[in-house]
Amino acid sequence: MADIKSLDDLKSAVGAAAPTAEAKPLRVAVRDKLGRAYATGKRKNAIARVWIKPGSGKVTVNGKTMAEYFARPVLQMILRQPFTVANVEGQFDVMATVSGGGLSGQAGAVKHGVSKALQLYTPELRGALKAAGFLTRDSRVVERKKYGKAKARKSFQFSKR
Repeated sequence: MADIKSLDDLKSAVGAAAPTAEAKPLRVAVRDKLGRAYATGKRKNAIARVWIKPGSGKVTVNGKTMAEYFARPVLQMILRQPFTVANVEGQFDVMATVSGGGLSGQAGAVKHGVSKALQLYTPELRGALKAAGFLTRDSRVVERKKYGKAKARKSFQFSKR
């Protein structure tokens, strides 16, 4: 150990051993051998497996085009949101497989998966996607039905007599 005789010697010895604030670990891109980024997205009871790679902006969901699988324009808009926020529209091809839930939940799951895959492919996009709230899983799910109730919370009609 160094010879510490004064407070300045102590500060210099501690400062040399302590890591600097600038040496924080940087996020690195995570890609497979085919150059794709993979992520899993979830929403309600739907689970989406999403792969993205550089391309022309083609989106394939369960072997169908986005317009074919998600016929409603609102659902297509939901899928395009991460690209709009990250300002990379038409630069990535998306291949997704979705199961469970309905179409609305599936669209949300694909959106979540695309957002996570984008930030894995290009870590610089994380700030914009996180600020928009696309990296957070929406944990709201349907409440279960309880016995003695008509639905989850609704009771049967009460009769006094």
